Amino acid sequence: MARQQCLWPITACHVSNYSPPEATTTNQLLGIFSSGVGIVGGRRNIRNLGRKMIHPEWREKKLYPILGILLLSLLLYLNFNGNIISLPILWQREMGFVSTNSTRFVVDDGDGGKQQSAMYINGWNSYWLMQESVWGQSRSRVSRMLKKGAEMGMTVCRTWAFSDGGGPNSLQIAPGVFNERVFRGLDYVIVEARKHGIRLILSLVNNLNAFGGKAQYVRWAKEAGINVSSSTDAFFSHPKIKDYYKGYIKAIVSRKNSLSGVKYSDEPAIFAWELMNEPRCESSSSAPVLQAWITEMAVYVKGLDQKHLVTVGLEGFYGLNASKRLEINPGKWAASLGSDFIQNSVIENIDFASAHAYPDSWIPDADLEAKVHYLSDWVDSHVSDGDHVLKKPVLFTEVGSSLHVTQQGLYDRDILLRTMYEKIYDSAKNGKAGAGALIWQLLVEEVDEYSDRFSFVAWDNPSTYELIRNQSCRLQNISGKGKGNSTLHEIPCSGQLY
Repeated sequence: MARQQCLWPITACHVSNYSPPEATTTNQLLGIFSSGVGIVGGRRNIRNLGRKMIHPEWREKKLYPILGILLLSLLLYLNFNGNIISLPILWQREMGFVSTNSTRFVVDDGDGGKQQSAMYINGWNSYWLMQESVWGQSRSRVSRMLKKGAEMGMTVCRTWAFSDGGGPNSLQIAPGVFNERVFRGLDYVIVEARKHGIRLILSLVNNLNAFGGKAQYVRWAKEAGINVSSSTDAFFSHPKIKDYYKGYIKAIVSRKNSLSGVKYSDEPAIFAWELMNEPRCESSSSAPVLQAWITEMAVYVKGLDQKHLVTVGLEGFYGLNASKRLEINPGKWAASLGSDFIQNSVIENIDFASAHAYPDSWIPDADLEAKVHYLSDWVDSHVSDGDHVLKKPVLFTEVGSSLHVTQQGLYDRDILLRTMYEKIYDSAKNGKAGAGALIWQLLVEEVDEYSDRFSFVAWDNPSTYELIRNQSCRLQNISGKGKGNSTLHEIPCSGQLY
């Protein structure tokens, strides 16, 4: 990306290709004024000019206030015109890194990991946080979402750390070429999450075409003249495409936050790296290729970052080789996608297993009672696998349900969510592998463009809101109370779900 440096942030200058404007710190602006850099007339020493030509009384009473007003106006201009001013972070909340101990998540309370607290998770998805942090005027929505999540007692948020392609808000606009403005948006998300005591699961690429996904990597390879199969399964197998993805991983993991100065690899507000959102293959014959890809990429991430957890991002379907568990799948189609919950999760450098749950989408023709029964069996099967086969925690990283009203006036969403919550609570009480669940997905006002039929604003749905808060409370009572696991909002509750 070609870039011409401008002396002054609002000076017009030619840029041959699109390049995001650099952020300007308050110290830089103050330095500009104190050193006498003028907005229009180039460099002038205002201090000397004032001494020689301006009466001291007038200078002190009028000139300095005028300069102050100009500075304030400039700050407002930059903020409201998308030129985000990066203020240094002087203090950050103390947080411990999360690791695993057999089938439990534990948080480091200090002393080099000698003291640890158990962690059970009530959390949520808001995939849109980075996108809304690109421009200064929309960052308040991100802050509000993280604040409200913390107020509900939730401790983990899963969000996208990818946006691949040529769009104005794409993070990676070509292999290894990044939009710094969008990167600073991700910096902001991480800083705000830590401010509110929230840890982030950062997903690194999409299986779907939204925000580029694996299909964009295949297109980049074709545009570079590389002989690549038309199938997007080439993402998992072609050496050049794998190099593209590794380059992206390295750029993310080694990134130094422009606001806090903390490298992502050293940031305790990051809970885990997720290799892909819902990996699938176009052909079931590509299952061994996917398995090899997961193994290779998990090793690569661990080579760059030993402090954070790594997970796959699976939906939790059982593959064709898992004959005894195929009946747990929502249909025959689920075994033909190339993924396998057991094989993909048992890989050494995968720290915890992930699974999703969408009864409304997976078995749409079933009635509510059948969906509840299916969800109960789905959770039991995966938690049992975590306990007896994987020996790892299982986190249900997407739990989604549509909003329907039953004849009794109850919401389907609440009934299905309560089913999941009871299973997680029972697992936590008994020290089993079911370590938590994340709702798909929460919104705030004015972000409707990111909505789908499973999205909602929690505080606009009082019954669901109370359900979430009470689950947070119950899990807080089970989790350890060490300083690395402390929360901003301790929630009083009865110990029962509404």
